Amino acid sequence: MDTITSSLSHDPLPFFITAPGQTDTLFIAVSIFMVLVLIGFGALYFTVQAWPDRMASGMGKTQIQIVGLLGLLSLITFNNAFWVAALLLAAIPISQIVLPVKVKSLRYGRTGKRRIR
Repeated sequence: MDTITSSLSHDPLPFFITAPGQTDTLFIAVSIFMVLVLIGFGALYFTVQAWPDRMASGMGKTQIQIVGLLGLLSLITFNNAFWVAALLLAAIPISQIVLPVKVKSLRYGRTGKRRIR
């Protein structure tokens, strides 16, 4: 008994299976997509990382340098606490933190010089 097989009796192969020696188009498409996704996430990461520097751009030179240093430390160490500290420092001007402390120290400095009888 001879069985005759016809080419129509087999199911067609899926599109992602290529013949030997042919270009794998799905692999190339997925590779390009992954590179674009990687570049996109990198751009998003560095954009978010630059938020404290952009917020502190109108502040004093010392505050900008401290915020920049904290941002750089967070990039190098992958420690989010430095980034949060830079964000908080950029949101609140140093003068609002230092001035009340100076006023209180001057006030308590005057009361400390009183003579106690």
